[in-house]
Amino acid sequence: MTMPETVTFDARTALVVVDVQNDFADPKGSLYVDGGEQIVPAVNQLAASARESGAVVVYTQDWHPPTTPHFQSQGGIWPVHCVQGTWGAELHPDLDVAGPVVRKGSGGEDGYSGFAVRDVGTGAEQPTELDAILRKHEVRRVVIVGLAEDVCVKETAVDARRLDYETTVLREATRAVNLSPGDEQAAIEAMEAAGVTVR
Repeated sequence: MTMPETVTFDARTALVVVDVQNDFADPKGSLYVDGGEQIVPAVNQLAASARESGAVVVYTQDWHPPTTPHFQSQGGIWPVHCVQGTWGAELHPDLDVAGPVVRKGSGGEDGYSGFAVRDVGTGAEQPTELDAILRKHEVRRVVIVGLAEDVCVKETAVDARRLDYETTVLREATRAVNLSPGDEQAAIEAMEAAGVTVR
């Protein structure tokens, strides 16, 4: 992968790596995103460039309990995935992890955005520690990569803009799950409408 010339990092920029976990990024995973494993070298190269430039790199990780209304078996829309302590929930073994890891969905919530979890019943949102980590590092700009483009990457990017971060999503380092046809294009349009730069 050749990094786009327009992608630069500095101490006020963060790279947010979303949910590059076995269940999404391994063909044996329960919610495999087609081509998910192919983004790992690109993500690692971006992370190395970010760290060399003094940027913080933060990783998010789906971390669900075995029983949650997020799953189809309890009325949700997703197959069982990323259950706490299982192989599927582990970050991909080829991913270079050097930075904070923000776990989401651990209380049974929907954990789409890296910035917040949502109670499945009430819709009430609670923040994760991601925003606090970025504020501590005086971050003004975020570059987002990972899985899946049309679900957790999209929600993380839209929330980043809502929190007033300059936000870029790099499509060469993400893939879409496309639960329904057209989800990927709809996600791109939603991100751009929120003010996210999609490259």
